[in-house]
Amino acid sequence: MRRGVFVTGTDTNVGKTVVAAALFHRYRREVSLCYWKPVQTGIERDDDTATVRALGMCAEREVFDQGVRLPRPVSPHLAARWAGVRIAVSSLRELWDRAPADVRWIVEGAGGVLVPLNETERIVDLVRALALPVLIVARSTLGTINHTLLTLEAVRHRSVPVVGVVMVGPPDRENRRAIEAYGDVAVLGEMPTFNPLTAEALRAWAEAELDPDGRLGEWWR
Repeated sequence: MRRGVFVTGTDTNVGKTVVAAALFHRYRREVSLCYWKPVQTGIERDDDTATVRALGMCAEREVFDQGVRLPRPVSPHLAARWAGVRIAVSSLRELWDRAPADVRWIVEGAGGVLVPLNETERIVDLVRALALPVLIVARSTLGTINHTLLTLEAVRHRSVPVVGVVMVGPPDRENRRAIEAYGDVAVLGEMPTFNPLTAEALRAWAEAELDPDGRLGEWWR
């Protein structure tokens, strides 16, 4: 069985890709890591794999650059329909089965867990097929309590384990407390909005602030 985490978000553009890159800086010295983005839409303007490669200072062996790559920055099911193709969890699972087995995985989803891939399957179905726990990336600002609790409810209803939450944006002590208390989940870090966003700044934050208690360690072993 492959080990790792599935990085999902409470929304699109919430910070999943930057958090995925930060995980390399936090854990690279402890385990061999590899990143995979199974589904990427809007590839003509966004390439999360390239972003993680740069921000995470990744070597070639640390990136598995295969999967569905579609134009148009829209939901995967719609991008696929417009491109005349169909995304299937079974096909993505076949790629996963051919991927290296001697590493620990950082898999990044597209949008949130209920984003549709086709007429019947959603991102959460891919999570279950890969048998990985989720790390939820959430905004720190107003509205995050509801969005995060809804995401937690959705994955737990489907018996998907939750590693924790990373909040992105200005620190908000009360929002963090509410998510931890009402969601019965640990917040593993509060990532600022970097200006500028550089690999060096991300590394400094990750090494000092991301998962200081090493809770993710049990999922790598």
